[in-house]
Amino acid sequence: MTATDRIALVTGAARGQGAAIVARLRRDGFAVAACDVRTEELTAGVAALDDPGVIAVPLDVTSEDQWSRAVEQVATRLGLLTTLVNNAGVLHRAAIADEDQAGFERAWRVNCLGAFLGIQACLPALREAHGAAIVNTCSTGAIRAFPNHAAYGSSKWALRGLTQIVAAELAGIGIRVNAVLPGPVQTPMLDEPTQAKLATSAVSGRLGKPAEIADAVAFLVSEHASFITGSELVVDGGQTLQMG
Repeated sequence: MTATDRIALVTGAARGQGAAIVARLRRDGFAVAACDVRTEELTAGVAALDDPGVIAVPLDVTSEDQWSRAVEQVATRLGLLTTLVNNAGVLHRAAIADEDQAGFERAWRVNCLGAFLGIQACLPALREAHGAAIVNTCSTGAIRAFPNHAAYGSSKWALRGLTQIVAAELAGIGIRVNAVLPGPVQTPMLDEPTQAKLATSAVSGRLGKPAEIADAVAFLVSEHASFITGSELVVDGGQTLQMG
């Protein structure tokens, strides 16, 4: 099977890391459904590519119905889905004393429930595909504890666990499931003061680039990773080396 036979669905694809993943997979020959809840930004970004191999699919990852419609669109417009990249995520910060139920639940719904719904919605197609692969975007916040990140960190810990469980469950039918765990990356998720602060304290002296995360995802969904499942690829420029 070659990359030209592969069709990927990427969530959180309107900008930043997700857009970089779309571009990298397309360069590798995948047809790609770029999905995001930011409809206008997504549509404009995909239109700018002017590439029939990339389609824009509006998707709120917390909606089971929207997931069903998205998978149907992929099947109709591109063909049999072979690859799922659950990249959509939200960063929410609050001290535990100040956290509220709405903020906590939203982080969990986007960061963990969204991936769960995506896996369920895509599973029938992935069962039929040769070399099917799923990659979930976790975080170094799922390795160590960051203060004031109760909602974000716990949701990413849950996603890390979900990745392991689904990998174990689907290994027998040839669907590989892995996680990429980025450190701080230069994307709109982090405001400029936060980026500057993190870059100053980084052991590597800089933040990661979206394309560097995309490279890791591209490897995990490729034939080069055909014997890798249930794995966690940390791409953090050494951030976790600083964590005691």
